[in-house]
Amino acid sequence: MQSTPLSGPRRLRKRRPVAIVIAAAVLVVVLATAGALIYLGSLSAAFDSKTQKIPTAFPDDSTRPSATPINGKTPVNILLVGSDSRGATAKEAAAGDASDQRSDTLMLVHVPADRRKAYVVSLMRDLWVPIPGHGSAKINAALAFGGEPLLVQTVEALLGQRIDHVVLMDFAGFKGLTDAVGGVDVEVPVAFTPSQFPGFRFEKGPRHLDGESAFVFVHERYAFPDGDYQRVRNQQLYLKSLVRKVATPQTLANPATLATVVNEMSPYLTVDSTLTASAVAGLGLELKDVRPDDVVMFTLPTKGTGWSTDGQSIVVLDEAAAKGFADAMAAGTVGQFIAANTR
Repeated sequence: MQSTPLSGPRRLRKRRPVAIVIAAAVLVVVLATAGALIYLGSLSAAFDSKTQKIPTAFPDDSTRPSATPINGKTPVNILLVGSDSRGATAKEAAAGDASDQRSDTLMLVHVPADRRKAYVVSLMRDLWVPIPGHGSAKINAALAFGGEPLLVQTVEALLGQRIDHVVLMDFAGFKGLTDAVGGVDVEVPVAFTPSQFPGFRFEKGPRHLDGESAFVFVHERYAFPDGDYQRVRNQQLYLKSLVRKVATPQTLANPATLATVVNEMSPYLTVDSTLTASAVAGLGLELKDVRPDDVVMFTLPTKGTGWSTDGQSIVVLDEAAAKGFADAMAAGTVGQFIAANTR
């Protein structure tokens, strides 16, 4: 298990091709949905009708980077947001207005133009970055300042890549998805007692997580010496375990389980208007030959923690690494970037 702040690529062991690799790519959101919609077309209506839509997910086109074709095909970038939604503020964020909603978890799924792999990069929630129109701040504040459009604009400015889709999931949806697949099994890397969730204790070693315990596992950070770094590693560990669970023949061949997953989680998803059931299934089919081993998760390199000029505890951006990652996405060389920047 990685113990350094920079999480290296950790790959799943199964070698079996899966037609729902988009599930692996989009993780907690489109994971089971893609498989369900490919094999159970009747669930398309359920996904499209039950998911909430973001009317204005993207900033003005004049402010956005252009897509970067490679050999005539463009990459696909999906921004995944786990938000600490507080009721009505979710509607404000979706409308592009300021709110008190913040992105508790932020990941970018990058599917290269050749569709041979899927890369998932975690962006530290306290990463100190320029937020257009607001100076520098923690990246998770962009959602509060200006909703999804400003969050997209912030990530696009940071990495120089156009975001194609946006997906938000709140607490209820996270729990529902985990329980819908019967929970997941993880190998807890570090024993800890959550500081904010009385009654839970995680011992080092194997642990079965239901929806509630999974939520605690991926959200705790105060119990660890390196705080959010360990939380990000735990989030990636959980997601790999979820991919492994959903990619099993027992799940893929069980229409009832897939239907339960789609129906259970769809009401708790908020997606941009172009992320329809047919779009999900179409990308899943493009990735039908990708194996779970080809889904790589890592964390954008940083310079560790520090303090802002106004006294906030922050994660310091490694500008050279961010530019290197942006260049690698544009050139289709993300694999080489990861190999050179992980340890």
